[in-house]
Amino acid sequence: MSQETNAPEVELGEHEAIVRGEEGWIGKAVFGLGVLISLMHIYFNVFAVIPGLWQNALHFAGFVLMGALIYPMFGKGKSKGLLVLDILIGLIGAFAALYIIFKEDAIYERGVHLDTSEIILGSILLLVAIEFTRRTTGWIIPVLIVLALTYLGWWGALIDGVFKFKGLGGETILFRSIFNDDALFGNIARISSTFVFMFILFGAFLVRSGAGDFIIDLARVIAGRSVGAPGLVAVFASGLTGTISGSAVANTASTGVITIPLMKKAGFPARFAGGVEAAASTGGQLMPPIMGAGAFVMANYTQIPYTTIIAVSFLPAILYFATVAFFVRMQAKRSNVQVTEVDIPTAKEVLKRGGLPFLLPITLLITLLTIGYTPTYAAGYAILGVVVASWATPNKMGVRAVLEALALGARNMVMTGILLCAVGLIVNVIITAGIGSTFSLMITTWSGGSLIVAMVLIGLASLVLGMGLPVTASYIVLGTISAPALFALIADGMLVDIIASGSLNDNAKAIFMLAAPEHLAEIGLPMSTEAAKEILALVPVDMSETLREMVLDKDTKLYALLSAHMIIFWLSQDSNVTPPLCLTAFAAAAIAKSPPMATGIQAWKVAKGLYIVPLLFAYTPFLGGEWHEVFMIFGFSLVGLYAFTGALQGYLEEKLSWLERAVVFVLGAGLLWPLGWEIHLAVLAVFVLFFLWNKKSGGVVRV
Repeated sequence: MSQETNAPEVELGEHEAIVRGEEGWIGKAVFGLGVLISLMHIYFNVFAVIPGLWQNALHFAGFVLMGALIYPMFGKGKSKGLLVLDILIGLIGAFAALYIIFKEDAIYERGVHLDTSEIILGSILLLVAIEFTRRTTGWIIPVLIVLALTYLGWWGALIDGVFKFKGLGGETILFRSIFNDDALFGNIARISSTFVFMFILFGAFLVRSGAGDFIIDLARVIAGRSVGAPGLVAVFASGLTGTISGSAVANTASTGVITIPLMKKAGFPARFAGGVEAAASTGGQLMPPIMGAGAFVMANYTQIPYTTIIAVSFLPAILYFATVAFFVRMQAKRSNVQVTEVDIPTAKEVLKRGGLPFLLPITLLITLLTIGYTPTYAAGYAILGVVVASWATPNKMGVRAVLEALALGARNMVMTGILLCAVGLIVNVIITAGIGSTFSLMITTWSGGSLIVAMVLIGLASLVLGMGLPVTASYIVLGTISAPALFALIADGMLVDIIASGSLNDNAKAIFMLAAPEHLAEIGLPMSTEAAKEILALVPVDMSETLREMVLDKDTKLYALLSAHMIIFWLSQDSNVTPPLCLTAFAAAAIAKSPPMATGIQAWKVAKGLYIVPLLFAYTPFLGGEWHEVFMIFGFSLVGLYAFTGALQGYLEEKLSWLERAVVFVLGAGLLWPLGWEIHLAVLAVFVLFFLWNKKSGGVVRV
């Protein structure tokens, strides 16, 4: 679902988790266990209802057992003694998870006190969670977990300042780490055991049905013989693959082995070819209906229906892929890239060969979500739809194919399942100690009430976190600590507009009677935006929330909350493509045989939409406006992104001088920034004239 999801085999060097070979009986054991785990999840997600703690504990226990077979403690895992030790640790960890949940009622009957066996097995459970997170994702998250837990019990009491915490006892920490709503088996684990797993499994069935080949062929049909066609195939293929995967690394590995050689053959530089594939594959996590695991976390955090999130995400995702396509087109014209394919299939041929296994289940999934089925139910029926639809194609899915898809789904979920359970330990500490509220206040203070400055700060924090955390974990941590501040700033921007319009209600005026009595005569009268900002700044922080509740209706607040989380979700994706640690770019570099860091820099450049599109979430009604507003923003932004890309590349139809690049940059910014549709039309007209002049004459101004 995110970069932590397993991908087809691509060498990532020292950054890749060590995986034990799955030959012989180990492979059979992993296969059988994967089938059982998938069937178990289908049972309690579609056919039965079991307590959430039991479901999450079974989810964790199953993937710990699989993780013990796949990920060795150290080395290459070839030692039989080490294998026995790994299996023993996996069995103990799985037993500890189930034992602790089994004793839940007894623990509450004792007044939330743990006996000796519960303390021992609970401690073992936490150690196993930390260890298997280390095996699958590296050292960063385990270190953060240890720091978080020891902060609650030890060093939080030793520090001074806003983060000082008097501390909790060991027994209390252990209990809360397992049973709290946001702990090891809490809300995030529930998201993993329900939505995330079912959609990962759905993607596995689509892959096994032959959807991957269909996607590549369909992308070739769409790109045709247009300028930069091989690169555009990568863009389209990655976008379509994202609808069934949501995994950047898996997307790169599955489509890149075809698209990157095509791009190199056509004349694209190797590092650019790898960068385009990495950037396009990153966009797969932004493309509905699956997106990344973070989209399900977002739905849980905001209580906004998942269907709403994927509905508003479609046009922004198109903008992102359009930006990547613009880079491809301009680079193709600069490099004089030639069309190399001669056997491009027709759309009819592609649909006849394998369209049904992809189109019908996706349509079924979207339809079921639209008419009100839960995402897990919809995914369950869509999985059945894949099997049935495959019978109308040459690649019919029989019993063996179904079992292989079940095993693949569970295998692809091991890393994500363990990660999403373990990261709950960090979130639990953040919520227990109130770190999120403190950090949000710090962001508000440092930004000086400026939304754009706050976004820059969050973007920098996301970049730092992304160097060590997988994308989903980065979003969870960053969303927990910074979303409240971002929500408040976006909501305050709406309050400013209401105050400036003079339409503040009488109840809200009472707040200003206490906070800014000297301006009371002005309240209720039209004023400038700057004056409204100054008056709102006088309201104390503790009264601001009350003011928002009084003035903003439910839909407006939900829109502000969705915008805040969507901004963080988009910014958290940059770790896929930003050096020094960008696994998606490294995977692409391995295929392109180009320098990893140079490929990462190219990917970061091509993926600029990750930073630009969130500005639309913050300053325009792109996510929550009327349909005509949304499509106007989309249209102007599409041209604005083309202009912005041209300014970065120094090329539109012909080369641009530095002066021309500056002009194009200003025109692009004018189309993207909320200046009003009349001004946007004027800027659009100027850009169209400039574009036609550049195309016809090749430019005459050279500085």
